[in-house]
Amino acid sequence: MSTRVPSRLAILISGRGSNMTAIVRACLTGAIAAQPVVVISDRPEAPGLTSARELGVPTVAWSRTASGGLAFEQLLTDTLQAESPDVIALAGFMRVLSAPLVERYLGRMLNIHPSLLPAYRGLHTHRRVLAAGDTEHGASVHFVTAELDGGPVVLQSKVAVRPGDSEATLAARVQATEYVIYPQVLAWFCERRLNWRAGEPWLDGQRLDAPLMEDFRAAAIGPA
Repeated sequence: MSTRVPSRLAILISGRGSNMTAIVRACLTGAIAAQPVVVISDRPEAPGLTSARELGVPTVAWSRTASGGLAFEQLLTDTLQAESPDVIALAGFMRVLSAPLVERYLGRMLNIHPSLLPAYRGLHTHRRVLAAGDTEHGASVHFVTAELDGGPVVLQSKVAVRPGDSEATLAARVQATEYVIYPQVLAWFCERRLNWRAGEPWLDGQRLDAPLMEDFRAAAIGPA
């Protein structure tokens, strides 16, 4: 059994926090060697805050309109400094962080994006995939850099786009894979298997020249 001190994990959310919940549960079972020290939201009404508290994780939230852009980031920075996280997970956090804040935590901040990056950066990915007639879709766990959705990708999931898929059914199928791949990447990071070296991700001593892939196309995951 490892005697390593668990990593301190901060999680940022904006909504219902389903990825956050999957991550915290993985921490509680020992699948991720981390202690969730705080869940932070830019929306005080975010349902995920209740879920976090029910799981025993402290929460902090500030209104976007009440705090304003720079003020919000100052509050966020102050909280992160106080909690001293080893790793920060953006889990449905819909606010774009400033370059200085990202730089402060470069190599320690991860995000999950619902597309096979570099395709479909930004919003409404499922709608755009359906409009384009793509046959495959998925999610990507990547290190956060100042370029929106542009940081190096560590692990992706791939699902089939099925005939008759709606935006909702496709989104649900992709999201079911997110609950698998995001905890996996965080586990690698907290086990020190995943590292950030000179602007690139390394796993088990090897540079990741391309993202790893989990193929869920034939798996019974998400809605039928």
